Amino acid sequence: MTSREKALRYALLVLVLLITVGPFLWQLSTSLKSVNEDIFTATPQLLPQEPTLANYSAVLDTLPVLKYAWNSVIVAFLTITGNAIGATLAGYALARLRFRGAKLMLAAFVSTLVLPEEVTIISKLVTVQSMGLADTLAGVALPNAISMLNVLLMRTAFAAIPREMDEAAIVDGANAWQRFLRIGLPNVRGMLSVISLFAFIGAWDDFLWPLIVLTDPENLTLTVGLNYLNGTFSANPRLIAAGTMIAFIPIVIVFATLQRFFFRGVEEGAIKG
Repeated sequence: MTSREKALRYALLVLVLLITVGPFLWQLSTSLKSVNEDIFTATPQLLPQEPTLANYSAVLDTLPVLKYAWNSVIVAFLTITGNAIGATLAGYALARLRFRGAKLMLAAFVSTLVLPEEVTIISKLVTVQSMGLADTLAGVALPNAISMLNVLLMRTAFAAIPREMDEAAIVDGANAWQRFLRIGLPNVRGMLSVISLFAFIGAWDDFLWPLIVLTDPENLTLTVGLNYLNGTFSANPRLIAAGTMIAFIPIVIVFATLQRFFFRGVEEGAIKG
């Protein structure tokens, strides 16, 4: 690699870094600026002149953030549990079991990935209402309890396990459940952590679906509840930025905690798949 090519690669990396991390840093800077600082200056200032945490205190005093956060935790827990169990079982069935219509079912799973959420949102709402789960946290979590993408990721992970291991287990008298628990699961723990993280981020960041399903203020999730910081006639960008950071902090904590398992799962999928 020549020095010119290396400089070009670093320049592209810096550009991508600015595009992805830049908005986050600006939100963080805005959330720490005091009321005495002008955030609409012609020359943007990233570093606050008078850093303060008053905006975060104002958000906590304005909204029941802890209640909203707890609702989001419940939704995220239900979504993670559904994906960890449902996507794992479905992925194992598609990858390791032989039955009629397996290829047709796999094609159906793949075809759902090309459909945008807006196409199915009405049918999901009608289904949730018919089940009596409208305006409930269970109704928020149910449509995303099993993600088609997670099913395909788990299928790829299970398909990477050598067939010889299953054949040897069958010779020893192991049934499908025993092969799933003793051979399948221990070899896909990395991918399981990946889909769990995807499920958490998707459930925590979701805004449109909870906004449609939930009407009771006591059941609002964090992303929907923070929308009340944006008033009809006035809005404080400092409070909105602080609320955004409050919603973003749990994702950072979860990812920092599970990043070792996440990258291990991605690496295993890349090598075996």
